[in-house]
Amino acid sequence: MPAVPIGRIDLPGGARQSYSRRMQVLERDAELSLLARAFAGAAEGSGSGVTVCGEPGAGKSTLVEAACAQASALRVVRGGCDPLSTPRPLGPFRDAFAGSGLPALHGSAIEVCEAAFDALRSEPTVLVVEDIHWIDSASVEVLRFLVRRLAVMPCALVVTYRDDDIDIQHVARPLLGDIAGNGHVVSRKLAPLSAGGVAAMLAGGPLEPERVHRLTGGNPFFVAEVAKEPDRPLPATVRDAVLARLHGIAPQDFEVLQLAAAAPDRVDDRLLPALGVDLPTLRRLHETGLLERDGHGLVFRHELSRLAVESTIPAAGVARLHGRLLDALERLDPPDPAVLTHHAVAAGERTRANRYAQAAARESVAAGSHSEAAAFFQIALDNLVGDDPTQRAELQMRLGYEQYMISQLDTAIASIEQSFPLWHSAGDLDGLAAAHESCAVFEYYNADRPQAEHHADRAADLASAVPGLKYGSARVTQAYLAYLRSEYAYSELCSADGARVAEEVGDEALSLRGSLVRTLSDLALGRPGARERSLDLIARARDAHLDELASTGYSNVSYFDVEQSRLAAGEAVLDVSLPFTVERDIPICNHWQTAVRSRLRFREGRWTAALEDADKALRSGGMPLARFWPLIVGGLVALRCDGMADDRLDLAWELAVSLDEPLRIVPALAALAEQAWLTGTPDDRVSTAPGRIAGWREIPALAWSLGDLAVWLARLGIEPEVGVDRLATPHRLTLTGSPDQAAAWWEDAGAAYEAAMAHADADDVDTVLAGIARLDLLGAVATADRLRRDLRRRGVAQLPARPRAATRTNPAGLTNRQLEVARLVARGFTNAEIADRLFISLRTTDHHVSAVLTKLGMPSRRAIVVNATNLGLG
Repeated sequence: MPAVPIGRIDLPGGARQSYSRRMQVLERDAELSLLARAFAGAAEGSGSGVTVCGEPGAGKSTLVEAACAQASALRVVRGGCDPLSTPRPLGPFRDAFAGSGLPALHGSAIEVCEAAFDALRSEPTVLVVEDIHWIDSASVEVLRFLVRRLAVMPCALVVTYRDDDIDIQHVARPLLGDIAGNGHVVSRKLAPLSAGGVAAMLAGGPLEPERVHRLTGGNPFFVAEVAKEPDRPLPATVRDAVLARLHGIAPQDFEVLQLAAAAPDRVDDRLLPALGVDLPTLRRLHETGLLERDGHGLVFRHELSRLAVESTIPAAGVARLHGRLLDALERLDPPDPAVLTHHAVAAGERTRANRYAQAAARESVAAGSHSEAAAFFQIALDNLVGDDPTQRAELQMRLGYEQYMISQLDTAIASIEQSFPLWHSAGDLDGLAAAHESCAVFEYYNADRPQAEHHADRAADLASAVPGLKYGSARVTQAYLAYLRSEYAYSELCSADGARVAEEVGDEALSLRGSLVRTLSDLALGRPGARERSLDLIARARDAHLDELASTGYSNVSYFDVEQSRLAAGEAVLDVSLPFTVERDIPICNHWQTAVRSRLRFREGRWTAALEDADKALRSGGMPLARFWPLIVGGLVALRCDGMADDRLDLAWELAVSLDEPLRIVPALAALAEQAWLTGTPDDRVSTAPGRIAGWREIPALAWSLGDLAVWLARLGIEPEVGVDRLATPHRLTLTGSPDQAAAWWEDAGAAYEAAMAHADADDVDTVLAGIARLDLLGAVATADRLRRDLRRRGVAQLPARPRAATRTNPAGLTNRQLEVARLVARGFTNAEIADRLFISLRTTDHHVSAVLTKLGMPSRRAIVVNATNLGLG
């Protein structure tokens, strides 16, 4: 029996349904006008967006459909999210484009982003994405990508959702945050109908409007359902109202409705023959007013109707209905593993559920949707049939890795640990070694170094029995942990073992990983060419689709760029690496790199931007290790600006001690020393610092952090007891009595606060006063006041007063976005060029440029260009 093309059949009952739809847009004139303006703007080449939220039945879809019906001059691309137990990666975009005659979207989220952007800017378009309370994480990133570029697309974006279904942890929350801060997107919540609106819907019928309004709460869908059968007694619930429409329906037709209710996405047209649904059946079902066709198949006109019918399915019948749908869906090509998983689970078909969930997980990974991949691997694990310990252990490992990628470290560690007894049972030492190696990495990022090293050593011991690929991988992990603890000789030894194994077995991934760890050690030690070799290895990892390895490389290179005061170079890396973590859905690396950028902004003296990143990193949860620099940044900015000490530096110290790494402990001690200097409060941790660092004085990689600590100890009058010749150049200049040269060095590097403090270390009063003026400009008023007190004690009576807050210009006050704009202004870009480059509107650009001029105290754009180097914008 051929598929029935119901979209081309004149089904009866349409007039009544259209009447219902017209009535449901009552009291929505403001929203219709808003959408009409957005559509008109798109037709003229100006992009904008509208979000429409409200409770189920508020009329979101009806409103959007009514508006789109008037957009005849525009291309309408419309897709929706489905209430599957685990959503399909990129489902709404793939459906929308396939249903609009546009080229099909394939590949990862970033490839879909680029393809969608190219398509949507090719001609005026209305893009509708409905029900994002059911959205997947990859589709969220595509929408965020498009929202940021709305101003340069002839596109009206319309998004609908149930606001009560999106809590603080919902995957769509970052998207709604972007929308809230975007001046081109307007949000509207649909209010219930008034009593007058309900009366209009009832159109003078026998029902009492006030009573119906009271019963339905003004919900348009509920009112419409009641109004369809005004002669019936008023139902107690919307379920009763929906089911009243089915009085007298034939049992076989009711079963088809139940089948449709069991398919929360839709019943594909191609399934109808396999399900025994013929044309007469479709005509009878259409008479109920509950179903319609969306271009791909049969769907319920409203989710509440579907839920009402679904509630009639007896418990014993659920599995049978889903089984029928599953059997039919398996005949379609290409298969959709996410949908197949949903029905296989509901049908109790565990073997098929396991198979399809694994396929859906692999598809999610390829799309850059690690959140969905983790969910599908969990389903696969829950539905694994049989006692094969190897199969179960392998699934535990895959699940743990995906949980690690989305920064759920405690859960990831637990998943991997559950594989230990399974590998033992299978007698698979290589598998057990791999599990311990994964735990080593996860525990390190979870700030538990002792456990990390225990697992790494255990992995190497287990794999050494037959030193193949697993042994080489374990040795590289040992190398990585040793590098992070500044044990570079041992790291190189372990890396050499890994390189030997990689060459023997011909494994490119292991070879790249081992080479990257060795090169990062060289970078830490300041060896020539190490940075360029690191970036080359990262590029090779990206080409090989080793996303996590590439992102880890970016994290480490940017960290040492900031550590070693290559601030402009570090910014260039982060400009590439942070978008990469978003494109490939690697939250754990995004968390770390955001923390690194907070330190970068801090070193540049861009404290507003630094605090933006620090606050984001601290709010993100996930990786404890990434909290270290945000805690330092937040604590020191508060000290420098307000002289207020809080617990952030203490928390950073506790984290550093738990990690027991020189590259954490020494900077934490330097921050505590600055706090002691600024507040005048002694700190035993600071006074005993020379003894604590005694064993680390010969480590070349500590030249910068030891130099920072030594300078602060010297300001406190504490002998640092380090070899000055081993410290980085600007610290050595300060400690050997050349503060002017130190200040010049810091200014060239773009480190504003360090330059000001180097001036303040001078004996010459005028030079100190110049340092105080720079500190005032940065907003470091508490630090400047401390220096004013020192000068008074030296007998200097005439000191410049503190600048008033109302008149103080503050380069440190630029936000991250304003910094982007300021740098482009400094390079001579016009406002129109800046708008095009940053995918923002010209009006928004004008606003940012005005704010930049005010905060920098510059009279014109030309002044920014002339002073770009002094402002750190060159």
